[in-house]
Parts: sequence; structure tokens; C-alpha cells
Amino acid sequence: MDDVVKLKILTSGAALCALLVLTSCAPTVHLEPAANANDPLCAEVTVRLPDSIGDQARVWTDAQATAGWGTPSSVLLTCGLEPPAPTTLQCVSLGGVDWIVDEEETPNLRLTTYGRDPAAQVYVDTTTLSADAVLESLAGAIQQLPKTGECTAPVTEDPDAAGAQTGDTTP
Repeated sequence: MDDVVKLKILTSGAALCALLVLTSCAPTVHLEPAANANDPLCAEVTVRLPDSIGDQARVWTDAQATAGWGTPSSVLLTCGLEPPAPTTLQCVSLGGVDWIVDEEETPNLRLTTYGRDPAAQVYVDTTTLSADAVLESLAGAIQQLPKTGECTAPVTEDPDAAGAQTGDTTP
């Protein structure tokens, strides 16, 4: 084998090894897609999601209409859920989007859009990021989902969220 062929083989092998090392370092978060993840409106949301939220960079996910931020993941988003029914859980209006707040797994919060079809859901590790900051960062993307309803009275100021309104979703 002449030296040129050996050099090409070595160069190709080194490039392949470097590619494998670099791609193995990029974390991929396993998520299940929502039933309506293929809704074109979720694609409109996905392409508008931020590259980072706070100091948490966006990470790869392996399911359609999903996203994650942080390593380990501090924020997980899924689009394409069925819109939730009215509930007595707290409903927060932030950045022009209404969210049902489920605190069952505190300090992790599950926040589901209310009055949007399809719905989106966000899990936030509040030990890493403020839920308010996350929702403000996602508002522009989530507003792509058509508004079909909103939080209802009583509406009060939420001291933890500047400009946020809280209430419930009961008719």
C-alpha cells in the first residue's frame, strides 16, 4: 500500500472517531410523543422555541413535538396533548398564555396550557429555574397554538409572578 492510501485511511478513521466522540457527548432526552404530536401547529411551536432558557441550553429529544433544556433536563416540553377540561387547580396567566399549575411533584411543576388546542405541557425543575422565567421564555412559541378559552375568576395578583393573574378554570 502506498503512503497516500495509508494517509487517506488514517485520516478517514480519525475523522470518524472524532465524530463518534463528539456525538456521544451530546445528550438525548427520551420522551414519549403526545397523541397529536404530528399536528402542524406543534411544528409552529417547535421552530420558535428558544435555544436556551436562563442558563440552560436546549438539548436533543427523541420524540416529535418535544423539547428539553439543561443537563440534566431542567425543563421538558411536549406539544400535542388533548386540551384539559376545566379544573379547580390554580390557573396562571403569564405572557399571554394561560397555564394550569400542578404542584403534586414539588419542587417539579407540571404546567399545562389551558384554552389552547392542541395543548402543550411543560415540566420545570424549580430548584434550577423559576417557573415564571420558563413560561415567559416559552410564551412566544406557545402563542402559536390557537386560543380557545382562558382562566376565569377569581383573578388576583400573584406575588411571585409580575403581571401574572391567577384563578381557576371552572366555568
